[in-house]
Amino acid sequence: MMFLAIILVIALFYYAVRQPVPGVSPSCGKRDALDVLRERYARGEMDAAEFRARREELSR
Repeated sequence: MMFLAIILVIALFYYAVRQPVPGVSPSCGKRDALDVLRERYARGEMDAAEFRARREELSR
């Protein structure tokens, strides 16, 4: 019986850890260079011409 309780606790812990965190995208750690470029443009760190030039460079 104790073995079953331990398995249940481990299963519940595993399930709780595997659930996505609200507000965090599943691919949070998997941003590519174009995502970073878009974010920087959205924050106003570069103008439209620089954004287009860098996007062109990344698409090569």
